[in-house]
Amino acid sequence: MPSPLRRLLPLSQTLATAATPAPLLHLSRRLLFSSSSYVYAPSCFPFPRAASLRALAYRGQAGGGGRRGHQPLLRRRNSTLGKKSKEKMDGEGGVGGAGEAEVAFNKTRAEGKDGRKGRSMELKSRKLNPVNTICYVQILGTGMDTQDTSPSILLFFDKQRFIFNAGEGLQRFCTEHKIKLSKIDHIFFTRVCSETAGGLPGLVLTLAGIGEEGMSVNVWGPSDLDFLASAMRSFIPNRAMLHTHSFGVEQNVSSSQSKDAAVIIDDEVVRISAMFVKPRHNNEVSSLNDSNLKPGDTAIIYACELPELKGKFDPAKAAALGLRPGPKYRELQLGNSVQSDASDKMVHPSDVLGPSIPGPIVLLVDCPTKYHMHELFSLQSLGCFYEDSSEQTETSKKVNCVIHLGPSSVTKALDYQNWMRRFGAAQHIMAGHEIKNMGIPILKGSARISSRLHFLCPHLFPSSGFWPVEPVNDVDSEKNKACESVSAANLLKFHLRPYAQLGLDRASIPSITTYGDIVDELLSEIPEIKEVPEQISKFWKNAKSNSGKLQDGTPLRASGWRKHSKEYPDIPCCVENATREDMEITFLGTGSSQPSKYRNVSSIYINLFAQGGILLDCGEGTLGQLKRRFGVSGADEAVKSLNCIWISHIHADHHTGVARILALRSKLLKGVAHKPLLVIGPRPLERFLNAYSTLEDLDMQFLDCRHTLKPSIEAFLSDNVTESTTSQLENTIFAPGSRMENYSRKPASPRDTTALANLKEVLHESGLEVLYSVPVLHCPQAFGVVLRAKEKVSSAGKVIPGWKVLYSGDTRPCPALIDASRDATVLIHEATFEDSMKDEAIARNHSTTKEAIAVGTSAGAYRIILTHFSQRYPKIPVFDEVDMRKTCVAFDLMSVNLADLPVLPKVLPHLKLLFKDEMVVDESDEVQEAVMY
Repeated sequence: MPSPLRRLLPLSQTLATAATPAPLLHLSRRLLFSSSSYVYAPSCFPFPRAASLRALAYRGQAGGGGRRGHQPLLRRRNSTLGKKSKEKMDGEGGVGGAGEAEVAFNKTRAEGKDGRKGRSMELKSRKLNPVNTICYVQILGTGMDTQDTSPSILLFFDKQRFIFNAGEGLQRFCTEHKIKLSKIDHIFFTRVCSETAGGLPGLVLTLAGIGEEGMSVNVWGPSDLDFLASAMRSFIPNRAMLHTHSFGVEQNVSSSQSKDAAVIIDDEVVRISAMFVKPRHNNEVSSLNDSNLKPGDTAIIYACELPELKGKFDPAKAAALGLRPGPKYRELQLGNSVQSDASDKMVHPSDVLGPSIPGPIVLLVDCPTKYHMHELFSLQSLGCFYEDSSEQTETSKKVNCVIHLGPSSVTKALDYQNWMRRFGAAQHIMAGHEIKNMGIPILKGSARISSRLHFLCPHLFPSSGFWPVEPVNDVDSEKNKACESVSAANLLKFHLRPYAQLGLDRASIPSITTYGDIVDELLSEIPEIKEVPEQISKFWKNAKSNSGKLQDGTPLRASGWRKHSKEYPDIPCCVENATREDMEITFLGTGSSQPSKYRNVSSIYINLFAQGGILLDCGEGTLGQLKRRFGVSGADEAVKSLNCIWISHIHADHHTGVARILALRSKLLKGVAHKPLLVIGPRPLERFLNAYSTLEDLDMQFLDCRHTLKPSIEAFLSDNVTESTTSQLENTIFAPGSRMENYSRKPASPRDTTALANLKEVLHESGLEVLYSVPVLHCPQAFGVVLRAKEKVSSAGKVIPGWKVLYSGDTRPCPALIDASRDATVLIHEATFEDSMKDEAIARNHSTTKEAIAVGTSAGAYRIILTHFSQRYPKIPVFDEVDMRKTCVAFDLMSVNLADLPVLPKVLPHLKLLFKDEMVVDESDEVQEAVMY
């Protein structure tokens, strides 16, 4: 299908004083970001000459539905598809059939031809309320505990909402704390990078899926924002629209030399202006010529100024000046002069109004590194906000609150503290990363589930949801002697209106809960669960009875598994001889479509211990989940030791966390000899990462999944490309004449050949014999993956085959996947829907629980672990225990060691007691409520 035209729109009425928007300008994709920008004249928009503004409204083109491409999920057993889905789908064959014709799936979705026309999502238009009864700024504590992303700031008005920064986890945070995302009118970025903008793609896609037509939001940032918008076009679906507005200063002009800030919004409610801060290295006179400067290094300081409150009208003074009660009283209160009714004298507002109260002012300061400090301190546009006696002028403004987003390593520097004093009595809120915040989980619902699961089975759930924090000598954490400052807390407010409440408000800060509190609550809620931990631990005690060294790596053969062969039949040799340092699977996200209160989106960490690790899919919030599982420093080590990231398909719930992982790894390894990280994925992902790399160093090498199919990999690893091996491609889903022929692999370029050579090194370093991709039925370029470890030799000289793990990605059951799963040690298969919703599963090219289990059973997989559950199953999905003999359900932060596979299915029935009253709870309503109302 031809790609839709891109569109360039002017600003809406909320952003400019123009009465109506200009006509649409249709541009080809080639011209989307290279076209000249619109510069609004001072007469129509209050911009200083140095600033320019671009208003972009973007329609992406990726087919197949995208991360939010799924239609809103239907209620359980309330299918509206019925016969229609069967009429539109190809046959209803079982998963065990030999031919592709027997596999039921949505052909148009698999080919990326959704059939729905792109929808134009209008920006919200609200009536402004200049005299606000309520106005405040609030700390949204995303990343405060995990330190993986920047906190967001909410500027709340009765009729408008503004958010500053949208890092990973913002959407999940808002669901947890009932913050209505659909009420957000504008999003501003203090920097354009993965730390501050990692949550934007998911947020935009979620808003696009609301209602019949979808919703949109204005996104503001420096000119660097264009790079992010350009990168996002590789996966934003047609029906999502991204309205981005970039602003910047003239070339070759230092931001500190500009006396005027760039005014972005100026209406009856608030005036928001921006000031630019760029890093300056080695005391350079100007930072603009620094060849190492990346676009994402630019930081923005925002000033939010509320209008003044007019003084109280004095009727007595008005009467004394000859005015009769009536419309003229109103004109004077609005600031207009009127003529006296008793004479020709003009009466001015100042004659009858009391003194005005200046409007509150809030500054948001992001100083990410010490290299930004010099230019920050030199900003001339900040001069009007200082209270130094030597610089007091008629234009001076009193700042009421300054929110500092920089890390404590910067904000606690002596020079920075001295600079803070220049704002006089302003209240300073230190919202940057601080060690002491790590012990307070921001996602309390998720932490509560993790704590309960840890109490029941610490073997599979080693993370309690909490971790101890070393005491810090933080003398200025609560009150700083130099100036009025406090450490930020999650949901801390600073009231701006009504004026009588001006100041801090801690009432919304969540109470602190400990692991012990959650366990006590569980025991009082379900008293019979007290015995469950001991019952579960018996599964491991039998193995430990003959050897106390199992935790240190003693093989299971030596630790007693063989004595219980009747209880654990058919244990594969690779498991029977496994140590606890061979391999462990950690589920970082087990939900589908979008982050929810209890389940993050898809991500699996294969821990190979001394041999590194591999990420299979990397949805938004993957880094935060790593830190919740391994701790902040432990997660950093895991990121540094990554060997490879493999992505199944281009839907956003499977890949939008990649940039954050890559950027952090590049930062952690800076100055250390290392190789670029290999990223294997569908080709559109490469376009996204290449475009994004203009903002941050990602330090990666890309390899197309289509070059890692089994025939290609086996031929490459054997260095023997024969006609017989290459012809095996004809037996895949991409075979000539098949439905997916158009998506078959292209001839490898020299760059791909180099990446394949690096893959060979990755396999060697990881102790793997092979890694190859398997085409599956979901959307264009969707894949599963097979990992097989090298065989090893026991101390007795016996050859022990390596373990084999298969991850399905998103898919319908298909023969290719069954063939690839033959004799797998572990099959990780998606199970988005329960068995009664097969029609929905076919329509969206997903699998039901029973279908996923049938794939593993047909293939003879030893263990099956189900994941990628719909939001309608927030805590535990619906399943039939009859089918669970060799199957387990995945939870977020669950770690399955190779040595623990024999006991895995036996644990699940005990975990069900934890959720006995919550098996069918539809959290999609809760997520929708958090987004909409």
